[in-house]
Amino acid sequence: MEVFLKSISALNDETRVLILRFIDVHGECCVCDLQVSLEMIQSRLSRHLKILKDAGFLRVERKGTWAYYSIRTQTQENVKYESKKAGTYFMYRK
Repeated sequence: MEVFLKSISALNDETRVLILRFIDVHGECCVCDLQVSLEMIQSRLSRHLKILKDAGFLRVERKGTWAYYSIRTQTQENVKYESKKAGTYFMYRK
């Protein structure tokens, strides 16, 4: 249940949805590519990336001093599973 709520909370922001869509379309990206393409300052972008990573949507691969972000392959399955669990929880909760 906690995983589901964290996932939903992470998606409750237009900027984070935009970041996920950009990475989904363009594939693995470094922070500098995202910063230029989305016209965001680094500190704001890093905060959003951390939230998405902590919620399980992104994976990070470090190559030297650069961090590359990509969509985790199990993200969609995890959200479906957790939402199903949450639905069952709320259905039987009184």
